[in-house]
Formats: sequence, C-alpha cells, structure tokens
Amino acid sequence: MVFFSLCIMLILILVAAEIFTNGLEHFGHKLKISEGVTGSIFAAVGTALPETIIPLTALLSISTDITTSHAIGVGAILGAPLMLTTVAMGLLSVAVISKRGFYGKFTPELSGIIRDLDFFLVVFIFAGAALFIPHNSYMAKLLIASAMICIYFLYIYKTIKASKKLVGEGHVTVISSPMYLSRIGFSVNTLSIVIQLVIGLALLILGAKGLIHYIEIAASIIGLPILILSIMLIPLATELPEKVNSFLWIRRNKDTLAFGNLTGAMVFQGSLLPAIGILLTPWEANREIILLFVITLLSTFWIRRNIHKGGIKVWHLFINMSCYVLYIFLVFKYI
Repeated sequence: MVFFSLCIMLILILVAAEIFTNGLEHFGHKLKISEGVTGSIFAAVGTALPETIIPLTALLSISTDITTSHAIGVGAILGAPLMLTTVAMGLLSVAVISKRGFYGKFTPELSGIIRDLDFFLVVFIFAGAALFIPHNSYMAKLLIASAMICIYFLYIYKTIKASKKLVGEGHVTVISSPMYLSRIGFSVNTLSIVIQLVIGLALLILGAKGLIHYIEIAASIIGLPILILSIMLIPLATELPEKVNSFLWIRRNKDTLAFGNLTGAMVFQGSLLPAIGILLTPWEANREIILLFVITLLSTFWIRRNIHKGGIKVWHLFINMSCYVLYIFLVFKYI
C-alpha cells in the first residue's frame, strides 16, 4: 500500500509540473520577459517551494529531539544542491540522447547560465566555510548568512536587468501549447494565468509532501541514519518539480528554460536556505557533509569548465549523474 501511494504522489507531481510549466510559459510571454528570467527566477523559486517548506518545518518545529530536527533540516537543505547538480543535470541528457546522440550539444542562452553558476559557486563556498566557524561565533555566522542573502538579491537584480537585452535578441519566452484553463472555457488573461500557476504550485506542494511522508514510512524499514536519509530521500522527492519541468522543457528543445530552471534553483537553494540553516542549526562539518560539498562543487565546476571550453554536450552531464553515484558509494562504504 505504501509503494502504491508513492506512485500516486509521483503521478500527481508529474501532472502538477505540466500544469505549472504551461502556465509559466504564458506568464513569461505575457510579461515579455526572457526565457532566462522565466526559468532562473520564476520557475526556480516557484518549484522550490516544496523543498523550502520541508527544512523550515523541521527547523522551526517544537520538537523534543532537537538533534533529529536539525539533521532533517540540514540534510534537506544541502541535499537539494547536490541533487540538482548531479541527478537533475544528468536527466537532461537522458531526455535528449535518443534525438541528439551521445556527442550532441545543448544550446541554452549561455550568459544567464554562466551568471547562475558563478553566483551559486560563490554562495555555496560561503556556506561551506561556515561549517568551520566555532559554535559560539554567532556574529561571524550572522555576517556570512547576511552576505549570502544579499548576494541572492543582487543575483535577482542582475538577472532581471539582463532580460531586456535578451528579449531584444530574440530570447523572449515562447508559448509551446495553449493554456490548459483556456481549454475548459477560461480566457487567457493575467487572472487565469495566475489561477493556473496557483493550482500547479498547490498540487506540487501536495504531491511533494505526500511523497516525503510515504518515503519516510518506507525508509523506516531500511534503518538509515536520519542525516543520510534526509540528504538522499527528501531532496529526491522535493526536487522532482525542477527535474520534471526541465525534462519537459528540454524535450521541447527549450534548452534555456530547462537549464535556467535548474541553475536558478541552485542559486536559490545554495543561498537563502543555507543562510537559514547557518542561523538555526549548529551547521557543523562531518564526513558526509564535507563529501557532499566537494561533490557538489566539482559537479558545478565541471559544467562551468565545459561552457568555457565550447559548450555543454550530452555526455558531459552523464558525468554529473555519475558523481551522485560516487557520493552514494562513498557514503555507504564508510557509514
């Protein structure tokens, strides 16, 4: 029964992601903004709501077991960037390998992707440095967390500022199919677009929370440490919206939206959520956390390096996916 419920939640997330991406394309088109802004800010933040809610709920809950709450929160916060830079990126290659081949290329608008990756690297290195600050140095942690939050808002400013130029160059958000609410009699206007986005987001949150609930029930049989469980399973569920949205967009040859959705989510989840974790938890280093930071940063540098060397090819992102396999292998080897 548990596994049947898991399948139902997965289907719900798939349907919700399709509703949301469809509404978002119409929203971006109506505002005449670039695909980079649509993917990197609106889609990234919108679909990040499930994984934002989970760690905040864990960290702010009144629990008799503070250690468990912290482990769930930190695992969910840090597992998300790992999942995005490895598994989610790898799925883009899975989606297109039959059409583009092993040596085929992705063709996103690169200036936005480079900006996303550079900002992510900066804030995630800050988050890693905070692991080694002593527990009693709260002011130092506050300064790092504040800097990370400011960097994210600077990122939003630069992304929106770049949108006007990109629209002029032909990178405006393009509609690929009629809006779903219009098929049942709604006229396409701002109100109906917002209603569809709200419906999609509500279903995404409902599906993600339900999936996490049933994953925890299933995983209790396995008996993994709570931190490892949080790093592996909660992001797997909460990152599904980004994975599915990008998977759908890449299959429609909307490479900028697909990559922007992932890299924009990386910036959001590498800055604001870790900043909260730094302030509300001990935020200390251990073997699993340090390995997570190393794998996440290496995966990101790999993408950044390939852009510099001539572009991202399909086989490049299979390397990213293998990095997640390497992480799991090393964790279980030394657990």
